[in-house]
Amino acid sequence: MRAKHEEPLMTTQARHTLTVETSEEPKSGWYHGFRPAATTRYWAAIARVLLGFTFLWAFLDKNFGLQFATPNNQGWALGTGDGDPTFGFLKFGTNPEGPFASTFTGLRPGEAPDPNHWTNWLFMIGLLGIGLSLTLGVFMRIAAISGVVMLGLMYLAEAPWANTVDPKTGQGAFNNPIVDDHMIYAVVLIMLMLFEAGRTWGLGKVWESTSLVQSQPWLA
Repeated sequence: MRAKHEEPLMTTQARHTLTVETSEEPKSGWYHGFRPAATTRYWAAIARVLLGFTFLWAFLDKNFGLQFATPNNQGWALGTGDGDPTFGFLKFGTNPEGPFASTFTGLRPGEAPDPNHWTNWLFMIGLLGIGLSLTLGVFMRIAAISGVVMLGLMYLAEAPWANTVDPKTGQGAFNNPIVDDHMIYAVVLIMLMLFEAGRTWGLGKVWESTSLVQSQPWLA
């Protein structure tokens, strides 16, 4: 016989309903719906396309001489033009105070530009491949790793930590002696690969469903 002060046992369904109702977040406020789990993949997709276009634009400008960073008469044109995309950087962009200066300048031992030098082909194919892969959302693992290697080499060539101070101005050649855009881009590439950013607003899902990628996951 139940005592008068005892309450009826709460059913499992009732307890579940109460838990859901008390744990729900308020539905008011401009931020409602912008939860990290729901929007991360979209922001990752935006970052993927923007970074992909950064690589792709570098290739287009250097190849066709679009008069932004490259004059129209200095386009590389797949080795048939007058441009030499790596000559200036390896000869004059390498930090002479850096520990790897001789290694990078030694890649271009000649003193005259050579559009067909192997460094140009490797660099330009890398820009095009990484740019297209990121923009389309395919070959994300290869693009990310290749991009990190390319950016890492450029970072070592510039060696911002070996900062040369101009005796006239008393200022260094770099604003930050440790972190620069190459390092930031490299970290973003790794994040995009881990987030599988190619699946959103890209061809990642279709590409990963092919028999080739199913048998060779490293191509995803």
